[in-house]
Amino acid sequence: MSTLTIGRPAATEHHPYFSRYIDQNVEDDVIAALENQITEALALLGAIPESKAGHRYAPEKWSIRQVVAHLIDSERVFAYRALRFARTDSTPLPGFDEAVYAPASGADRRTLADLTAEYECVRRANLHFFRGLDEAAWLRSGNANENPVSVRALAWIIAGHGRHHAQVLKERYL
Repeated sequence: MSTLTIGRPAATEHHPYFSRYIDQNVEDDVIAALENQITEALALLGAIPESKAGHRYAPEKWSIRQVVAHLIDSERVFAYRALRFARTDSTPLPGFDEAVYAPASGADRRTLADLTAEYECVRRANLHFFRGLDEAAWLRSGNANENPVSVRALAWIIAGHGRHHAQVLKERYL
């Protein structure tokens, strides 16, 4: 298991768009950020009654369940990219369209508790993966969605993306 402190990525390690997620994290170490963010997310989601899980703050917006499904899908995609690049696979990877994924997820046929449990499993699995990386793997990079991105940046993006959507849930849904 890694005992490295993984600092923030340089601006050259990701597309500028992703700074908005990386900057959501207050920690100096990405493993701490991932651990802290999961605790925060589970507390937030656990406080939402099932009766409100289908709520949309506007007709064309996702339901709370779809937001959670989006977090799960995005984390899987970002972690898959990190896995490929950490293992020295430099094959360019395509982007993904969250506007297509969310409605296709079937989230509104599931309970919020079930989605929350899946989210927790995905995050804990990714924490095990990231903890096992050595310094060289953290610094590897590849091309995803036609942009360079490092393994380190992907981990920071995962944590910050979760925090971003937690804030959206608090401000617009709850």
